[in-house]
Parts: sequence; C-alpha cells; structure tokens
Amino acid sequence: MEIWINPACSKCRSALSLLDAEGADYTVRRYLEDVPSEDEIRGVLTRLGLEPWDITRTQEADAKELGLKDWARDESSRDRWIAALSAHPKLIQRPIITAEDGTAVVGRSEEAVRDALGRG
Repeated sequence: MEIWINPACSKCRSALSLLDAEGADYTVRRYLEDVPSEDEIRGVLTRLGLEPWDITRTQEADAKELGLKDWARDESSRDRWIAALSAHPKLIQRPIITAEDGTAVVGRSEEAVRDALGRG
C-alpha cells in the first residue's frame, strides 16, 4: 500500500493517523517532491477508475493560471490533463492510497481510508 501525500494537508495527516492506528503497512510518497510521471498518473487513474479531471484540484492557483476550467473533458484531452498533473503536482487531489488488490482510492474521508484498508 502506498499513500501519496502533501504533509501540509490536514486530510493527508488524518489518513496517515488512521493508517497508523490500524497498524497498516504502507509507504509514504511525498508527491510534491517525488513527482509522479505521466505513466504513473495513468496507472493510478486506471486503479481509481477515474479520469484526470476527476482528481484535479481546480481551485489551485496553477489551475487558474493554466485555465483548466476551460479545458475539454474528453478522451482527446486526456493526455493534456495528465501532462498538466505531472508538471504541476499541486493539482493532484490528495491523499491517494493504492491498495494491494490493484485498486486505489482518494482518501479524503475516514470511510475512504477504511475502504482502502479493507482492500488489503
């Protein structure tokens, strides 16, 4: 199990506390420092069953600078979104927990983190 976090994020800290309380075996990835490649983002999106715009923090300054709200949300624009997430990792929703069963969740709630724990 791996969790992508921003240490400044309260949701990330809450998720880590819950994982620790449950004795989970996990690896922390500070994704702002250890930036995921486009291929890694594609892999996580597959595991999440989501599209890149689904995990984009559109209220961030970078998103506004890029004009993301005006970008198309379709298959032909998918690679553009993924490239933006890799180039601007602050835009990635957090925390993302990859489970042992090959799935992933965006762990913004205790329920979502428990869901990831239940997946092994």
